[in-house]
Amino acid sequence: MTEDYQVVVVGGGATGTALVRDLAMRGVRCLLVEEGDLASGTSGRFHGLLHSGARYVVRDPLSARECSRENAVLRRIARSCVEDTGGLFCWLEGDEEDYPPRFLEGCRAAGIEVDEIAVEEARRREPLLGPGVRRVFEVPDATIEPFHLLRACVASAEAHGARVLRYTKLVGVEVEQGRVRAVVVEDRRTGERRTVGTEVLANATGVWAGRVAALAGVRLQMAPGWGTMVILNQRVSAAVVNRCRLPSDGDIVVPVGPVSILGTTDRTMDEVDRYEITPEEVRVIVSAAAEMIPAAARHRILRCYAGPRPVYDPGQERAASRALTRAHTVIDHASAGVEGLVSIVGGKLTTCRLMAEETADVVCRKLGVTAPCQTAAEELPFPEGDRHRYLEVGDRAQANEARGGGDADLLCECEIVSRQTAEEFARGFGRARVDDLLRGLRVGMGPCQGGFCAYRAGGLLERLQPSEAPLGRIEEFLDERAKGARPILFEDAARQLALNETIYRDLFDLEHAAPTVPV
Repeated sequence: MTEDYQVVVVGGGATGTALVRDLAMRGVRCLLVEEGDLASGTSGRFHGLLHSGARYVVRDPLSARECSRENAVLRRIARSCVEDTGGLFCWLEGDEEDYPPRFLEGCRAAGIEVDEIAVEEARRREPLLGPGVRRVFEVPDATIEPFHLLRACVASAEAHGARVLRYTKLVGVEVEQGRVRAVVVEDRRTGERRTVGTEVLANATGVWAGRVAALAGVRLQMAPGWGTMVILNQRVSAAVVNRCRLPSDGDIVVPVGPVSILGTTDRTMDEVDRYEITPEEVRVIVSAAAEMIPAAARHRILRCYAGPRPVYDPGQERAASRALTRAHTVIDHASAGVEGLVSIVGGKLTTCRLMAEETADVVCRKLGVTAPCQTAAEELPFPEGDRHRYLEVGDRAQANEARGGGDADLLCECEIVSRQTAEEFARGFGRARVDDLLRGLRVGMGPCQGGFCAYRAGGLLERLQPSEAPLGRIEEFLDERAKGARPILFEDAARQLALNETIYRDLFDLEHAAPTVPV
C-alpha cells in the first residue's frame, strides 16, 4: 500500500528540518526522511558559529546581509541553544592595512553593528589575546548548538502534523511524464523498502544534492569544500575571536560550551563521504589561531574533525570553494524537464530558516498553498528551564546532585551524563546507537573520548534494545572517535588513544569479539 504526502523532504540537516517545520506550519502534509540521525552530516560538523555576517562583508556581501538578518531571528526563536558570546575581529601587526576600513564599510552596508574598541579594553575582556593585536572590532557573533536546534525544529514540525523518519534512505524517485509521482525509501535497520507518493520532492541534502537529483534524472553539480576544525579541551576566550582579514585557514576561535573550536581550512574536493585530515592541517590551524591567542598552542587537543560545505558552483567553473558565495540558491528543476523536484543548495546553518522559507515559497506555489511563512514569528519548542542544558556541564552536575546521584550514577563522567538521563533519551529515541547518545547528550565528547563511557553506553543500550551484535555498537562508536585522533597522535592525545586501545583491545578483546553492527 502506497503512503501519500504532498511533499517529501529529504535531508535531516539544519535546512531540511527547518523546511519540514515551515511546510507543516503552513498546513502542508509532509514527510522528512534522513538516512542517518539528525545532524549526522554537515550540520553536526561545523564550528558552532552563529554568524553576524562580518566574516563575509568584503568578499561575499550578499551572504553577509543574510547572516546578519537571520542571526537576529535565531536569537529570538531559538534562545535555548544560542550563547551570546559576542565576537571580536582582531587586526594584527603585519596584516593588510587596507582591510580594516573595507571591513568597517562592509559591515555598515550589510547592517551589521560594529564598533572599534581600544586594544586595552579588548585585553581586559580577553586576557589571552596575543601581543601582536593592534586593532579590535566588536560584532554580534554568537554560538549555536546544532543538535538541540534540529531536534526542536523536528518537534515543532511533528506538532504541526509532519512525520519524520530517521535512518531511512531515499533510494529511488519515480518520474512519470516529466513529473515526480513517488519516491522509494529504505529502512536502513531492516532493509525494508516502500513507495511513498508525493507531489513534490524537496531536496535539502546539502553536498549530496547531486545524488538525489540524479535519481530523478537531473544533473546538479556541487563544489564541496572540506573544512577541518580542531577542538581544545577548554575555552581560551569568552567571545568568538576572528582574524580581521579575508577568510583564510585557521583564522577563528569559537568558544562552544566547555571547549574551544579552532578553524578552519577549505579544501575543494569531489569526494563528499570521506576526508582524511592531515597533521599538517592541524599544525596550520593551531599555529594560526595562536597568532591571535598564544594559549591555543599550549592546551590539549581533544580531537579534530572535518565537514563538507554544501557550496554550489552554478557556472561549474571548478572555482576554489572559498572563492564561491556562501549565499543559497533554490532550484526548480522543472526547467530541466522534471516537474515536482526542488533543490536548495549553498547557504549556512545561520541562514537555514531563511533558506527553508524561500524553498517553501516555491513548493507552496506548486501546490497552490497560500498560507504565509510563520517560522520567524513562532519560537521553537524547548522544555521549560532547558536553556543551554545541552552544553552546561555545571548545570548537569547540579541536577545529578539534586536527585541524590553520585559518581556511580554517571554513565559519562566527562560530560556529567547520568545513567537515568541516558536511559530516558534512549527510550524516547527508538533503536539508538552510541553515536546517537553523543549527538543527543554529548556522551563521549569529553577528554576520555569514549574510553570510560562507550562500554557503559553500549551495555545500557543492549539492556534496553537487545541486538544481534551487542559489541558492534561499541566498536562502531570507537572507530569514529579514533578518526579524530589519528592526525594528533602526540602528547596527551597519543596517551589517551593508547589507554583506550588498552581498554578495548586488551581487556575486552573487542577487535575479535565484535562483528560489524547493523545500522
